[in-house]
Amino acid sequence: MKVVYNWLKDFVDATAPPEELASRLALAGTNIGSLENGPHGAVIDAEIGSNRPDCLGHYGIAREVAAIYKLPLKHVSPKPAESAAKSSDAIKVEIQAPELCGRFTARVIRNVKIQPSPKWLKDRLEASGVSSISNVVDVSNYVMLELGHALHAFDYDKVRDHKIVVRPAKPKEKVRTLDGVERQLDPGMCMISDGDGSRSIGIGGIMGGAETEISFSTKNVLIECAWFDPVAVRRASRSLKLHTEASLRFGRGADPEMAELASRRSAELILELAGGELLAGVVDVYPGKRAPEKIRVTRAEILRVMGADVPDKQIEASLSALGFAPVRVDHNRGAEGSLLAAWECAQPSWRAEVEREIDLIEEIARIYGLDKFPPRLPAARQGAARLPQGEAETRLRQRLIGLGYREIVTIPHVAEERDALFRPAGVSPARLSNPLSEEAGVLKSTGIVTMAAALEWNLNHGQRDARLFEIGRHYRLKENRPVETSVLTIGATGEAREKSLYESPRDYSFADLKGALDEIGQLADGRDAQGFQWRDEGPEWLHPGKRGKIQLGNVELGMAGQLTRRIADLLKLRQGVFLAEIELAPLYSAMQSAKTAQRYVPLPRFPSVQRDFSLLLAEGISFAQISQSIRSLNIQEITSIEAVDLFRGKNVPAGKYSLLVRVTFQSREATLTDAQINHFEDKIISILKHRQGAQLRAS
Repeated sequence: MKVVYNWLKDFVDATAPPEELASRLALAGTNIGSLENGPHGAVIDAEIGSNRPDCLGHYGIAREVAAIYKLPLKHVSPKPAESAAKSSDAIKVEIQAPELCGRFTARVIRNVKIQPSPKWLKDRLEASGVSSISNVVDVSNYVMLELGHALHAFDYDKVRDHKIVVRPAKPKEKVRTLDGVERQLDPGMCMISDGDGSRSIGIGGIMGGAETEISFSTKNVLIECAWFDPVAVRRASRSLKLHTEASLRFGRGADPEMAELASRRSAELILELAGGELLAGVVDVYPGKRAPEKIRVTRAEILRVMGADVPDKQIEASLSALGFAPVRVDHNRGAEGSLLAAWECAQPSWRAEVEREIDLIEEIARIYGLDKFPPRLPAARQGAARLPQGEAETRLRQRLIGLGYREIVTIPHVAEERDALFRPAGVSPARLSNPLSEEAGVLKSTGIVTMAAALEWNLNHGQRDARLFEIGRHYRLKENRPVETSVLTIGATGEAREKSLYESPRDYSFADLKGALDEIGQLADGRDAQGFQWRDEGPEWLHPGKRGKIQLGNVELGMAGQLTRRIADLLKLRQGVFLAEIELAPLYSAMQSAKTAQRYVPLPRFPSVQRDFSLLLAEGISFAQISQSIRSLNIQEITSIEAVDLFRGKNVPAGKYSLLVRVTFQSREATLTDAQINHFEDKIISILKHRQGAQLRAS
């Protein structure tokens, strides 16, 4: 919201320069975006939090300034002159949906003259970023920016039967709004209708209808100032994709008690700028009125939460200035009979979000000054304890960082369309009943969704090389119950090795991703070439020739591979992207078991021997199958099995490929003889021929 400094001074006699005032507001919790000096003086751009609708008007900001500087707030008390005729005789109001509209006020002004607004009004609207239209319409915008409560002016003569009916929208009902767009409404939306209720003339809390708008031929004006349910306004605004200044205020929870005052203030200004005759009284239908809540705050709790005391006068002055009307209610504490200072406060209508003692403590602290509290931690009442998987998670994080990956933290709320790209078949998404936006309608069903978005963001911002990981959760519905699963997600793109004086650049490949995952797998099994097992399978969004499913023992952990070109093009990713996700609970369990089973083993005294097997294999036979066959021989002297080289092409028959496998032998008892090595070789060749149909090309 743009706060005009000179406008602010209508309500509080602030003498501090705009720069200092903006700084003090920021220290008291109002986020200040910028400060500009324009033709209409200083304008402060304040970013108002969603829980502070009272600050969406100059009067609310003035209340903050008055509390900070201990200045009196000038109350708004308009007293427009009224005629003998009554408003109740000229307009009728019926609320058929009190759950959508908790209050509706109506005033009528006759014989107005619609014309351009005076310069002072245009200047203030322009400084606030609002265009001038006509005096009556400008007044409604002016009062909204002044008091923070939206209102609307109808052409009284165009309202059928001079009756307003507030009701839920009907199925497939349509209305043409002030922006000239015909919109189809969802059942349950709050509608302002006239006459017998059949014709809609506005969407409650969002925008008026075109059929009753103010024009330069308007003679009589109906001023509507109401209060609408915030949840209903937010839901309707999001569904219609119609976000207005009115929906911003009503959607955050406007002050219901401000409706009559804002209506009276607008009537006063219309009489001043457009003339006319204001009918006496106001039609005020108020089914949603509620008594103010009582909240108690104690000095002991202030001391416990903030770690320091605040003087009585400061507590009372701050709460009074903010409208909480504190009353001292000390009472005895314990057998020693000492007094416990406490205050009972009334919740003001404009601060509906303040409901608990801790909320009042926050108000006291921010006005007193958070910088005045000592930077110390409260005394610990319970010793800190590591989570069961804490050590395993630390080791996993250290291994990934050592491999060159950087940790990220993402928000789990994602668009359902994006989630559907990677969601496993048969999995139901965990939808949010009240999402923050259309792009955050479900909780991610796989960490791949946010990892792909993170790589996309990096590429779009010129970072072509990225290796990232996230230790987080994904969310899925099982038997209509949400289930959280801890997962590790890895994403990489760009170069695996940059060009240097001695080395040429090399792009990141599936082999790099598999190698990193195998390094992680070794945390669960200390022996080389053990850990994860791979299967040539994977989801459709992974490249069929560069993907694999990962197992640990008999447990399937996840998958890894390169994103297919189809999905990459859809996400506008112009280079290869590699992704992986594994479940962490079984991995942590295996890591803890592996660490418990670790024993010191001295380095062998005897030399190792390597033998290479150049095999001719049919397409479809994997190195994992070769390794498994060799391991099944239970030759204790085998310490490692590695795939060294792979070749397809000249001199290799069609449908086959050449794989060079290196096996390392070593004994801890004696130096291996040629006869022993030859015996081992014969057994390996025999089982590979028998199980995989391998042919030996050369020794």
